[in-house]
Amino acid sequence: MGIQSILVIVIIGAIAGWLAGQIVKGFGFGLLGNIVVGILGAFVAGLIFPVIGLGFGGGIVGAIIHATLGAVILLFLIKLVKRA
Repeated sequence: MGIQSILVIVIIGAIAGWLAGQIVKGFGFGLLGNIVVGILGAFVAGLIFPVIGLGFGGGIVGAIIHATLGAVILLFLIKLVKRA
């Protein structure tokens, strides 16, 4: 994996984490935390969405939507765990 690939992953993770923080109001981890949540969210979505047959196509926009939905799911689960 080259430096360009890592940079793209970080940028998509940052955008997805920020969007997920906006969607799940009042819950965020700051810039670095949102990047991590976005990247982990993309991983979670990569595991869940193919199983249920959900796809968003290719490209940067599809990757951002994919990662954002995964990050929203991840933030929602973290929020549930913190309340318990």
